[in-house]
Amino acid sequence: MHLACSEGYVVTGGRGAVQTLTMTGTSSGTTSWYEVTPLAAGTVAWFTPGTIHRLVNEGDLRITVLMQNSGLPEAGDAVLTLPPQYLTDLETYAAVTAIPADAPEAEQERIARARRDLALEGYEALRSAEGPEALAAFHRAAAALVRPRLAEWRERWERGARAAAAATGEQLDRLDRGDFSHLADAVVRAEQPSAYGKFGMCGRLDVYKGA
Repeated sequence: MHLACSEGYVVTGGRGAVQTLTMTGTSSGTTSWYEVTPLAAGTVAWFTPGTIHRLVNEGDLRITVLMQNSGLPEAGDAVLTLPPQYLTDLETYAAVTAIPADAPEAEQERIARARRDLALEGYEALRSAEGPEALAAFHRAAAALVRPRLAEWRERWERGARAAAAATGEQLDRLDRGDFSHLADAVVRAEQPSAYGKFGMCGRLDVYKGA
């Protein structure tokens, strides 16, 4: 579950589904804690902060994942649905979720699978709960868990998404004044991954500089 970022999937092949738990149900107006959104080639699906989401691959699913705020989701803006005893403080949470960068790949994979299994255990408990109380309790625990990192998150947001939005506003103001001088500063950039197959929050990642 993300606390400050929306996430979207652009499906380019295969089939699958995203299972979600929310307080409000779906955009169609259904009031239900649990929903399943089918994913097939051509589907664009997205959800806002507070949506507990589980992605299921039902056959060669291929998606491009889009997330807000300059890499913030992989920088901590996500809390796994671990059982409550692992959500009491950052040290306890990190002990079962952090993957040491210098550990052998086999050990990294073991930790990734173990934390996935714990997340599924907590997810199933939330999914089977009646009423909103269990989900509200998870929201409270997640918000308390990330609070010490908010200053770091705000700095990333200010350098990235906020700065980009401000630049667009300035460009619109210039164009409104008949000033198009910023067009002469146009640049083209390209980048290759600096690391391949890193274990991320949701799976294997190819990492780009600064991400």
